Amino acid sequence: MRIKGIFVAMMAVFAMATAAIPAPSRNASMVTGNATSQPIGHYDFCQIHRSECGANRNAGPVAMNPGKWSLVRLVNATVNRTITPMTDKEIYGKDEVWAYPTTAGDCEDFALLKRRMLIQRGFSAADLLMTVVRKPDGEGHAVLTLRTAEGDFVLDNLASDVKPWFATPYSFVKRQSSYNAGRWVTIENGRDVLVGALR
Repeated sequence: MRIKGIFVAMMAVFAMATAAIPAPSRNASMVTGNATSQPIGHYDFCQIHRSECGANRNAGPVAMNPGKWSLVRLVNATVNRTITPMTDKEIYGKDEVWAYPTTAGDCEDFALLKRRMLIQRGFSAADLLMTVVRKPDGEGHAVLTLRTAEGDFVLDNLASDVKPWFATPYSFVKRQSSYNAGRWVTIENGRDVLVGALR
């Protein structure tokens, strides 16, 4: 498989990369609110991948170390470099198809693949949450949120770095519940981030 070969090659290159990501100083974690609507594309995805959309054992945010940060950065870079960005219309001829990409995909496909790769390498599904945001121009976008003991971080197909969520240019709308991958919750402090990021 193309991704596996590239991942193995990149693992060798990044094996010694252990620089820690700076810990955020404020607004470290998103404040989630009430249950909200599940994106239609994720609902359809869950009909196909039912085992990936149920209750999670939520033991609290993951405690990170340099090795885990290296792995997270490696997965983010590998998927961003391996998958060709294309819209659902271009790939499937219709909108809102959430799927695991093999060679091409859109933003949520990148995030789904990163989530699966990190779960396969020992991260909890409760700490890897699909997240819907808005770009500064108002366009919808999807990223993967990593919950850590130092705060929430974002893996994004539009950025090579893994950043604290509040250091991105986005307005955060909703994300998967850490308790159940098939349920979604609002992000209560997500709209303040966009204003702060643009100052």
